Amino acid sequence: MRIDSQLTDEAVLAELGSRLAHARLQQNLSQRALGESAGVDRLTIQQIEAGGAVKVTSLIRVLRVLGLLDALEQLIPEQGPSPIEQLELRGRRRRRASGSRTARRPEPPPRAQPWRWGDQNT
Repeated sequence: MRIDSQLTDEAVLAELGSRLAHARLQQNLSQRALGESAGVDRLTIQQIEAGGAVKVTSLIRVLRVLGLLDALEQLIPEQGPSPIEQLELRGRRRRRASGSRTARRPEPPPRAQPWRWGDQNT
């Protein structure tokens, strides 16, 4: 079954549990052995495979033991700078915060006369 936004939460959990059970069996691991390697209880493994809700840390431990933790990178990839940020940086990457930019700018020199449109009478 394909996991997409049309599935209910329960259906997504059931499909994930089924896939993890399949991965465990492919590696010839019992639920007890997987639980011991992951540092979680066998009942937690049963709950995951049955599509039950578990702690994210338990899921991460199980994924690590099954060699599937790297798949989380595809789930939520690291975000790069936006096109606007790229233009602002102009190829430079910020290395530190600069604090208040207005505090560093020198004051502009005072104008002798206020600016006027060229067609205004003086």
